[in-house]
Amino acid sequence: MIKFRPIKDRSTDEKMRIFGPAVVIAITGFFFAYHFVAPAPSRTITMATGSPTGAYFASGMSYRKILAKNGINLVLKNTSGSIENLRLLEAESNGADVAFVQGGLKTLAKTDNLVALGSLFYEPMWVFHRSGVSITKMTDLHRLRVAVGPEGSGSRVLTLQMLDLNGINETNASLFSYSDQKASDMLLDGQIDIAFFVASHRSEYIMQLFQSNSVGLLGINRAEAYAIRYPFLHVLKLPQGVINFKDNIPSRDLMLVAPTAQLVARSDLHPALINLLLQAAEKVHFKGGGFETDGQFPTPKYVDFELSDEAARYYKSGPPFLQRYLTFWVANFITRTMVMLLPLVALLFPLFKVMPAIYRWRMRSKIYRWYAKFEDIDAVIFKEKKTANVAEYITELDNLEEKVAHIRVPLSYQDELYGLRLHIDLLRKKLQKENNADN
Repeated sequence: MIKFRPIKDRSTDEKMRIFGPAVVIAITGFFFAYHFVAPAPSRTITMATGSPTGAYFASGMSYRKILAKNGINLVLKNTSGSIENLRLLEAESNGADVAFVQGGLKTLAKTDNLVALGSLFYEPMWVFHRSGVSITKMTDLHRLRVAVGPEGSGSRVLTLQMLDLNGINETNASLFSYSDQKASDMLLDGQIDIAFFVASHRSEYIMQLFQSNSVGLLGINRAEAYAIRYPFLHVLKLPQGVINFKDNIPSRDLMLVAPTAQLVARSDLHPALINLLLQAAEKVHFKGGGFETDGQFPTPKYVDFELSDEAARYYKSGPPFLQRYLTFWVANFITRTMVMLLPLVALLFPLFKVMPAIYRWRMRSKIYRWYAKFEDIDAVIFKEKKTANVAEYITELDNLEEKVAHIRVPLSYQDELYGLRLHIDLLRKKLQKENNADN
């Protein structure tokens, strides 16, 4: 019984020789594209807020809860206010990635590497005074004890600007740079006469002052004039009785001026984190309340710093498509992978389209190149009628057959290889017949 050797398909080896270089090119292209993909976002970012009793810190706490659900740890830094927040954003180390900053302070920034993510809410200027102090306008502050806001705060900057317009300075009034909470406590205790605050009505110390009968609230006369002088200010109306209807606080309509609170970030903050922060801002500030109407904030309006490109896209189109349906990290992974794969596919599509044709050419070239030998013999023996060396040609065909027998091609090309061997045999028989005729 004849035992046949197991049939070994050599197509895999041949394909590896042909497609192997393409695979190497693909892997090289993948790593090359990887260098142009932004790194994954950090899992920890730092936010500069304000005093623990202020609206900045309260908003930061809300942001932290939202970001924690997406696997981001938001570290909050308590500060004296917007000026210190700017310095933390500018710091090379141990600074902040993002911060709340009062509107109108861009001129105090020492770098251009800061971008705005949007404005979030109004921060009215509140001017509270002891009930025993009779004042109706800012020019009445001569010889009074005035808290103008802590060092490093935006409140202090704006208060000093407005006092200067009214001729009030350290030469004709006692100006103190207390923290907001300390100024509130000292005003309630009668240790100072006037206190300026630039803060949301939601701040704890503002609510505390509203509820006290020992202090009064001064409206801002000429509010429209201040807004013209300082375009970052908005004129707001505090209606009579809105704080306390029973006690009719305030006792009349009061006009206020207010900058807006901005969310400012370093320009190198990861775009994915910018989108996540804006989603958090929308959840925290969209509802409005007080001076803000529903849907008014967050907004790309009223910002001093250049609006981030990523923030501009968010306000125009909303969250990235994948983040609407997938978790933050899954969406980010797919987005980064697509950035790598798209140019890779563009490279591989034409490459692998031409590789099968190269493969077929290489396999057939192993077979068809031997037919050139037949043409030489055929031309000499049968066309030119030169039969003197027929025996030598037969020997040459035998050697040719021996070489062809060692050709290895995949099974799908074996029929063409056997066709070659059949043609060799046919030509040899013709030569033998010719040789016998001559003898």
